[in-house]
Amino acid sequence: MKQVIFTGAATALVTPFDKNGDISWGEIERLVEFQIEGGIDAIVACGTTGEAATMTTEDHIKVIQFIIDRAKGRVPVIAGTGSNDTQFCVELSLEAKEAGADGLLLVTPYYNKTSQKGLIESFNYVAGSVKMPCILYNVPSRTGCNIQPATYKELSKNPYIVAVKEANGDIAATARTAALCGDELTIYSGEDNQTLPVMALGGKGVISVFSNALPSVMHQLAAAMLKGDLESARKLNAEYLDLMDGFFMDVNPIPIKEAMCQMGLIQSNYCRMPLTTMAEEGKAKLTALLQKHGLV
Repeated sequence: MKQVIFTGAATALVTPFDKNGDISWGEIERLVEFQIEGGIDAIVACGTTGEAATMTTEDHIKVIQFIIDRAKGRVPVIAGTGSNDTQFCVELSLEAKEAGADGLLLVTPYYNKTSQKGLIESFNYVAGSVKMPCILYNVPSRTGCNIQPATYKELSKNPYIVAVKEANGDIAATARTAALCGDELTIYSGEDNQTLPVMALGGKGVISVFSNALPSVMHQLAAAMLKGDLESARKLNAEYLDLMDGFFMDVNPIPIKEAMCQMGLIQSNYCRMPLTTMAEEGKAKLTALLQKHGLV
């Protein structure tokens, strides 16, 4: 069985910006502490939720290093280093390795997309170049590229490709991947509202947006599934499903930043353009959900 980077819930951490688009380093530090105090099992730096797509290379590396330094080994830190340029992905991944990352999160190529053969060659090239644990990230709604179960089977032969963050929305395909790959590929849910079914299929946890606001809840839900306590997991899932969905009523991470701002976890709801703040109608709906759960 391959190395498992974490089990349970990992937070795909937001990157707070001020109104000028500058990184709010003090707020990142507070968020890391909030996550660890809330019982989170791992932190992902510079993923989709962290707005890596609008970071300079310098910012990207600095944020990864900063989060690793503040976590101080208390939880694994996974660095988002995927790109549609395979060679650049290798270069950024080597920087993350040097910074002390425990693993890499590698999104499928976007825009140029590539074929299943291209996915196999590209991911094997990255993993073989960096020689550290890699989590593939499948999110076809954003990238236009979907990893097929048979492709996972082939990629799982690589000793450094240890897991997938699955956000294809297709539970049947995830079931086929689990059946084909077994212990050679750890599966994490990439969608909060599918954590329970993915873990019921043998998944080891979730890489979560929801846990930015409520790390203890998502940790408890995933921990219950790992223990086989389906009743407790179902209860938590039913209680917070509307909020999990609400955090995606606009393009991620717009709603979660708005929620965190209203909850007082961050000072600014700004994203870097082309993302923007929520329209007033959306804000009102989100506020009502937060009030329902006693969060504002």
